Amino acid sequence: MDPLTDSEAELWQAWLAASEVLAQVSTDVAQETGLSEPDLTVLTRLHDLGSGRLRQSELAAATGWHRSRLSHHLRRMQERGLVDRADVPGGVDVRLTTMGRAALHRARPVHADAVRRHLAQALPARDRESLLRLLRKISPAPGS
Repeated sequence: MDPLTDSEAELWQAWLAASEVLAQVSTDVAQETGLSEPDLTVLTRLHDLGSGRLRQSELAAATGWHRSRLSHHLRRMQERGLVDRADVPGGVDVRLTTMGRAALHRARPVHADAVRRHLAQALPARDRESLLRLLRKISPAPGS
């Protein structure tokens, strides 16, 4: 296989540099709330898609995560009191706890502020729309 062309290498380096800048969103959220990006993903999906409750299989599809990754992460979140899991006929129900709802409530404005500062405000609206279209071409939606 041939090495990257100059333009491919430039594209990759720009991607890496942008990824480093955007990683600051997760860092900001973690520093202010104690929640990791995966924590926030799970809490958000539970709240937004299931009104606080989803089957674990539905949550795996909604996050795009492998079932074992989700199961391990949910165990850690359960130990911290953010979610509860219960065996039910045909699967496992995952529910937000009061503590999980409160953590999400605290984290959402921090996350929104960080996304605006590190991404949205760095680009004019037309460029944000173009970037979104391009990202959708290379990254399928979770569950697809």
